[in-house]
Amino acid sequence: MKVVIGIPAYNEEKNIASIILKLKKITENIIVCDDGSNDLTADIVTKMGSVLITHPKNLGYGAAIRSIFLKAKELNADILVTFDADGQHRIEDINKVIEPLINEEADIVIGSRFLDSKGQKEIPTYRKFGIKVITALTTTSIKENISDSQSGFRAYTKKVLQEIMPSEFGMGVSTEILIKSSKKKFRIKEVPIIVLYEGDTSTQNPVSHGFSVVLSTIKFISIEHPLKFYGIPGIGFLGIGLFFIIWTLQVFTETREIITNISLIGIGSIIVATVLMMTAILLFTLVNVVRERR
Repeated sequence: MKVVIGIPAYNEEKNIASIILKLKKITENIIVCDDGSNDLTADIVTKMGSVLITHPKNLGYGAAIRSIFLKAKELNADILVTFDADGQHRIEDINKVIEPLINEEADIVIGSRFLDSKGQKEIPTYRKFGIKVITALTTTSIKENISDSQSGFRAYTKKVLQEIMPSEFGMGVSTEILIKSSKKKFRIKEVPIIVLYEGDTSTQNPVSHGFSVVLSTIKFISIEHPLKFYGIPGIGFLGIGLFFIIWTLQVFTETREIITNISLIGIGSIIVATVLMMTAILLFTLVNVVRERR
């Protein structure tokens, strides 16, 4: 089977050469997407003889993953492994990630940081908390119960590459791929990996990273499940509104007075409920029309 390893890279001149050298022990088919770096990343990749994709400016992690997907399809890869360029992933875990695909046990394999007790100890507390929150949000929209939705260490079959094309340019691409894959009923499996956190090798602020992923996750959940996402809160607000409206009417019949605060809460909740339920219906209709035209 033709195994291709894809590496999104941004200003990784310190790590990229050693990573490529180690990866060549596994496969010569290595793609590096230089996402608008302003250092020597692209020059090093070219001299190392790997396939280079160059973005003229920094577009984001998701854009790099998209370019790697496209190039892997062009190279007719049987398996694509996405591997970070910051030196945190272990080369020896690659075989562990691709094995379920070779054995036809899964279509997507995620290297999870939470399936190994030793691996969990390596994760900084703030990252562990953020990953678990985002993963919990992600699992509300997919059929599988996974532990690490944000792992960039993954393996994909040729079928996944043919049917899934990421559109998210930011860090939310990991969530997007899982939601789209679950909808197409691809089998998703996790295997334990250990990630090495020596200092802070991340190139993005963890707060902005987390906020970006949460927004992307909410966006994709709202698109894939508009009736659930907008309709359920809409029904909740409708119930609250009716409760306060009935309360206002009861008080009025007894005292001939209207309690302004109670009535405003009731009216406001009814308005919010109407907006949410109309949004649910319109978005559900629009999404289905777009899908039917594909």
